[in-house]
Amino acid sequence: MLRSKALTSLRTGIAAFNGLDDDGRVTTVLLSVQHAFEMLLKVILVAKKDKTVFDKRSQQSISLEGAIRRCQQWEGAKLSDAEAGTIRTLDALRDAEQYWHLVVDDGLLYLNIRAAVTLFDDLLGRVFDQRLGELLPARVVPVSSEPPQSLDLLVDREYQRIAELLKPGRRATGEGMARIRSLLATEALADPDAAEISEADVRRVARGIREGKLREQVFPKLSGLTTDIQGAGLTVEVRMVKSDGLPVTYTNDPTVDSSAIRMIDLERKFHLGTYELADAADVSRSKAIALRRHLGLDADDGHYSHAFVFGRSKHLRYSDNAVRAMKKSLEVVDLGRVWDAHRTIAYNQLDNRPVCDQPGCKATS
Repeated sequence: MLRSKALTSLRTGIAAFNGLDDDGRVTTVLLSVQHAFEMLLKVILVAKKDKTVFDKRSQQSISLEGAIRRCQQWEGAKLSDAEAGTIRTLDALRDAEQYWHLVVDDGLLYLNIRAAVTLFDDLLGRVFDQRLGELLPARVVPVSSEPPQSLDLLVDREYQRIAELLKPGRRATGEGMARIRSLLATEALADPDAAEISEADVRRVARGIREGKLREQVFPKLSGLTTDIQGAGLTVEVRMVKSDGLPVTYTNDPTVDSSAIRMIDLERKFHLGTYELADAADVSRSKAIALRRHLGLDADDGHYSHAFVFGRSKHLRYSDNAVRAMKKSLEVVDLGRVWDAHRTIAYNQLDNRPVCDQPGCKATS
C-alpha cells in the first residue's frame, strides 16, 4: 500500500513538472515528490520489520528526517550521505514552498527532480529488486527542453541573478529573497543541519550578496558539489556528488564572517539519548558506555555530543556522527576488551581495569 502511494505521488509530481499549467506547478511537484520519498523510505523500514517506524512517545509515524536516519543506519538500504542529501534538499525546497515563498530556477528544479527519479529507481532496485521502468511507462519521466546542467554551474548562474535582483533601485527584493531560499535548501546536499531555512539565514545571505561577496564566501557548503550526469534524453540519470568542498564547521566566534554562518537547531542535530545511541549502534546499553569512553564521545565537542543545560541539570545528547563512529569502531575492536578497560567501577571497589590496547582509544591517548 505504501509503495503504491509512493509511486502515485511520484507520478503526480512528474506529471505536474511536465504539465503546461504554471499555476501551482512548483508547489505540486515538490509536495508530491517529497511525499513519494517519505512513503518509499517508510515502506523500506516496514519491509525490514523496523519497529521504530512509529515514535514511542507520540505514537505516530516518524518524520521524513527520522526515516532518512533509519535508512542510513540499515545496511539493507545503504542510503549514502549524498543520497540522503538529495532527499533533504527536496524536503527543504518543499517546506519553503509550502509554508512561505520560493522561487526556484527551472534548471535547478529539473536537476533535483531528475536526481530524485534516479534515486527512487536505485532504492527500488537495491531493496526490492525492482526497476522504476517496470512500474511506470518510460514516458513518465521529467523532461526539459534543455539537457541537465552541472549543479555548480546552475548555482553560480543563480547567484549572479540574485545579485542583480538585489541591486539598489530594482525593487525586486522579494524575488531575490525567494531565490535565496532555493540555494539555502540546496546546502542540505552537503550538510543535514542546513535542511531548515530560517529568515535570519535569508537576511544574512542577502546582506553578504549586497556587500559584493563571492558565492564561495556566502554559500561555502555549496563548494565542491556537482552532479554525475549519464545518458541522454528520456534515459538520463542524475546523481548529486559531493567532492572535496570546504569543511563544515560550527563556531560561536563573533569575529567569523557572518555571511557564511548558518543557524542550526541543536536539538535536531543532537537528537539521541544514551539508550537511543546504544540501540542505533546495535550495542548493549552497558557496553555502549564503555565504547563511548573508548572513543571519547562524551567530550561535548559539538560534533559527537552536546550538553544541554537546564538550570542545574546537564543532559548529554548525541548526533548521528556518534552512531557512525561506534559502528566503524565495532568493525576493528574487540568489544570485550574495550569493556574490560572502560567498564564502570563502583566507588568502593579496587580499580584493576587493564590499560586499553584497542585501536582508536581516546582515554589513553
